[in-house]
Amino acid sequence: MFSNLRNIGGSGANEEKEILERINILKSVSIFSEAKDSVLRLVAKSLEKQKFIAGDIIFKKGDKHRALYIIENGLVKVHIDEHIFATFSNNQIFGEYSLIDSTERSATVSAIKDSHVLVLEQSTFKKISLKNPEITDGVLNSLVNRLRKYNEFEKLITRQKAEIEKQREELVSLNHTKDKFFSIIAHDLKNPFSTVVSLSEVLATDFHDFDDEKRLEFSVLINQYSNNTYNLLENLLQWANVQTGRLKKHPDYINLSKIVNENIELLKGNALNKNISLESSLDEKVFAFADEQMINTVIRNLISNAIKFTQVGGNVKISHKFQENKVQIFVKDDGIGIDEEDQKKLFRIDSNPTTIGTSEEKGTGLGLILCQEFIQANKGSISVYSEIDKGSEFCFILPVEKEIRKS
Repeated sequence: MFSNLRNIGGSGANEEKEILERINILKSVSIFSEAKDSVLRLVAKSLEKQKFIAGDIIFKKGDKHRALYIIENGLVKVHIDEHIFATFSNNQIFGEYSLIDSTERSATVSAIKDSHVLVLEQSTFKKISLKNPEITDGVLNSLVNRLRKYNEFEKLITRQKAEIEKQREELVSLNHTKDKFFSIIAHDLKNPFSTVVSLSEVLATDFHDFDDEKRLEFSVLINQYSNNTYNLLENLLQWANVQTGRLKKHPDYINLSKIVNENIELLKGNALNKNISLESSLDEKVFAFADEQMINTVIRNLISNAIKFTQVGGNVKISHKFQENKVQIFVKDDGIGIDEEDQKKLFRIDSNPTTIGTSEEKGTGLGLILCQEFIQANKGSISVYSEIDKGSEFCFILPVEKEIRKS
């Protein structure tokens, strides 16, 4: 890893010259700047010269090697993995706290290029201090002052480590988002489009071979697949806009009863196909302060999901409750329910479960993720309560009034 060069051990002019060169270097180092020449000479003679090749690790995070390093010439970096906190070059020092402190190294130091380094071991420094007490006060005072700055440096390192971890988590989330996005494009969009193309092709080429009842059946299927695919595409585009920051929020006072009724009308056909009762008990005065387009998407997705997972002849009910300055909206069904483990995964992009509906309806799980993002964007929250074979109840909460910031 590195090659040790012999300590000064020769005689004559070369030895004296090297001692003087080391003394000059020590004088430029703050912790020795006030020391007497006689003491500096002792330190200079005690320094061990080491050579590090570019890429060598001088010490690792967690090492207990206690020594001060002075760069005679070269360049080193202080880092944790790939993140660099600082670099040091000619006549600069690092690791000086090891002269008075025996804790583990808090970071790794590696040579950026070939470097000659002078090393003063803690044990050697203590011996010199015992024989020359005058060095202790000067060095300790200087170290204390530098340690104050070091504490700030430690705070900086801690903050940077937290930022790195946050960035890592964001990258993981972005990867999950990317995977989900391409999965939907590759399978969930491609498959229904393929079905529509196949059905329309059969209908177009063999139109006269079918009776009116069969033609109607084909038309209904094409319409059903087209609507489902359109809703998925709309969710996908909105979700993509959220991820890229292009979807802007325009909050205002919105009539939730009106939005719920419009979506009931829109999804009435889906409910009729399964003989599901779809009703709302919201009165006309149920308002919230939120973005209308986002909340419309949330309500559409929740009602659509309730219909999807409710058995033929079942019930879907939408109700509300006021809670201080907030309004709660409940979408309740008596369908197949969701087990406890899947409930924990519902709003997570990395493990979002997808389930086939009671009439073989397919989904991506994207709708609920979008619901959560839209509700949170409007200063609200969303939750679910469900039991297997007893149905599910989704609840979202929104502010009733515009938030007034206090000056």
